[in-house]
Amino acid sequence: MLSGLSIRDVVLIEALDLSLDGGLTALTGETGAGKSIILDALGMATGARSDKGLIRYGSAKAQVTASFHVPQSHPARTILTDADVDAPLGEDILLRRVIGSDGRSRAFINDQPVSVSMLSSVGRTLLEVHGQHDGRGLLDPRTHITLLDRFGGYSGALGKIAQAYAAKKAAQDRLDSLLSTQQQASDDREFFEVGIAEIDRLSPKQDEENGLADRRRFLQNAQGALTELTAAQDAMGEGGEYEDRLASALRGLERVQSKIGPGDSQVHIDLTKAVKALEKALIETEEARAAVAQAGHGFDIEPGELDRVEERLFALRGAARKFNTNINGLMGIRAKFAQDLFDIDNADEAIALAKTALTQASSDYDAAAISLTVKRQRAAKKLDAAVKAELGPLKMGGAQFTTDISKGRDSASGRDKVGFVVATNPGSALGALDKVASGGELSRFALAIKVALAGDGDITLIFDEVDAGVGGAVADAIGQRLSKLSTSAQVLVVTHSPQVAAKANQQLLISKSVVGDKTLTHVEQVSGDTRLEEIARMLSGASVNDAAREAAKELLS
Repeated sequence: MLSGLSIRDVVLIEALDLSLDGGLTALTGETGAGKSIILDALGMATGARSDKGLIRYGSAKAQVTASFHVPQSHPARTILTDADVDAPLGEDILLRRVIGSDGRSRAFINDQPVSVSMLSSVGRTLLEVHGQHDGRGLLDPRTHITLLDRFGGYSGALGKIAQAYAAKKAAQDRLDSLLSTQQQASDDREFFEVGIAEIDRLSPKQDEENGLADRRRFLQNAQGALTELTAAQDAMGEGGEYEDRLASALRGLERVQSKIGPGDSQVHIDLTKAVKALEKALIETEEARAAVAQAGHGFDIEPGELDRVEERLFALRGAARKFNTNINGLMGIRAKFAQDLFDIDNADEAIALAKTALTQASSDYDAAAISLTVKRQRAAKKLDAAVKAELGPLKMGGAQFTTDISKGRDSASGRDKVGFVVATNPGSALGALDKVASGGELSRFALAIKVALAGDGDITLIFDEVDAGVGGAVADAIGQRLSKLSTSAQVLVVTHSPQVAAKANQQLLISKSVVGDKTLTHVEQVSGDTRLEEIARMLSGASVNDAAREAAKELLS
């Protein structure tokens, strides 16, 4: 329900903060006091079309915030959750709209920026306005099928038709895909076969690219390395000449060592060191020569190997680019092509199965749609009778109301088009609500329908001009029905009828005054003697007398 309304600088309202209760709330006041401004402000906050004309003269912007207290299961919370907008349980949902003097509009839900479209989507689940100038209530034909289905109470059939439609659509999509594949099969077959042959010819190995790249780098540097090794071998001499020299020197030292006796110990020690050094040098020189020779064997490369390595590496990379993958992914591409070829080869069988599945799904959908249409036709007759019973006391006994059901396109909600058509006078042709009914008649049709539907507990209903052109017993009947409706939904009514206002649980008096050079609209909740005086004014006009007060007491009692 609408729990609060805050308005800043909208038309004649400078600042207004309202707290609202459940049940029936009447908005009263003299003509021109600004009751329509309240409705415009509510429309602005809930995403209705609004423009900078709503900005109070001399202000830079207009702003309206509406707070709604809703249960956990309310559809508004589902919309907000899907849109990642925070909506903590137990807290009101705040809808805010700001319009600047440049005409730009900004929307917020729970202080998070949203699009005006998003604001409108949420607003439609929270507020429903019935009047000549608002297209969000019964004037929107898209709501009629939902209202009829809610009245009919056949949620099981609605779930079944949704499932049947989803199955039918899936079957149709499968068949369309197979037919499209078959149509392109000739070109695709050649592409797949050539691709498989090319990949099979290459026969790529897992992680082969790294090995080929490393070998290519080695081969590219091999010639230079071999030249350096050859130079190293040359530097070490030919035929072991350095080893011969070292061996000759070693033998000479050994002869000297044998001639020096052990008595001269220091000389003997030095000669021993020299002998050992030469022995070590001889051994390491022989090892170095052997190692260099062994290293040279690693560069025994077959002629043309570099060309062969590059040819394979480039062929693999070219195939990977062609099939939009990497070398390691080529075998996966081959597997996919093989599956695609299998699907092409078995397309006729798959298409036959898909056609059978579509036939069955279509049959199931037809059965569910026919069953739902029958249920809707039965519910329509009951709804027409219930609305007709409400129209008489509302001084519209000669009016007709018919729920028209015609064939439309298949959808998840069936194949029915549902629309409420009316005739306001006997003998008149039936027509759409917004084309036939006046403002007051529209509101009374809406009231009759809503009472027949037993209200909507999760939405706030606003009726504008519901008592236009009526009075006395008819106004009293309108008040009674609004009061009845308010037991299952929060109801706000803009009224000039004391009979209607007296039925309200809460009455808001809207007035206008001139302060300095400004004309301002004010809203106050009236109760007790103040409310009695307002009802008496509505009965008697500008001059309130005791008779009017007594009549007001009787209405309020």
